[in-house]
Amino acid sequence: MSPTCPGTITPQEIPYANPRANEAHGYYFDLMHTALGYVLVFLSGGLGAAARHWVNRAMLVLVGADYPAGTLIVNITGSMAMGMLAAWFAFRGEATTAGQRLFLTTGILGGFTTFSAFALDTRLMWERHDVGAALVYVGASVMLSILGLIAGMFTIRVLLA
Repeated sequence: MSPTCPGTITPQEIPYANPRANEAHGYYFDLMHTALGYVLVFLSGGLGAAARHWVNRAMLVLVGADYPAGTLIVNITGSMAMGMLAAWFAFRGEATTAGQRLFLTTGILGGFTTFSAFALDTRLMWERHDVGAALVYVGASVMLSILGLIAGMFTIRVLLA
């Protein structure tokens, strides 16, 4: 099934979040409400946070401390990865469990991306009177993260077509 517009979310891309669409995997859907679901998020969130720390350290060396390039990069790449996962789950979701989706999205990507660091970085640039850089950072973070999500979804749609 080909979507009419590659940049929009189709009805096929949200059934993995609907428990009625996963009746065959009802036990796995309930995993999100059990202790095991919390353990999955705890462990995978740590992996995502460690990956974010690595990117932040690398960008500190490459770009310096004056610009939050690490946060910008993790939010854009995390959004692209979320788009790829959402499209994969929509078109091949029957091959994944709710636990796997929880591990990858809420856990790894939740630990990897960070809106709170984005807000803090913006405020710090503003306080340093670097208003231009702050505005560019906000615009780039929001627009490129959305474009990253769309690009990720489009990539999976093309690969699975």
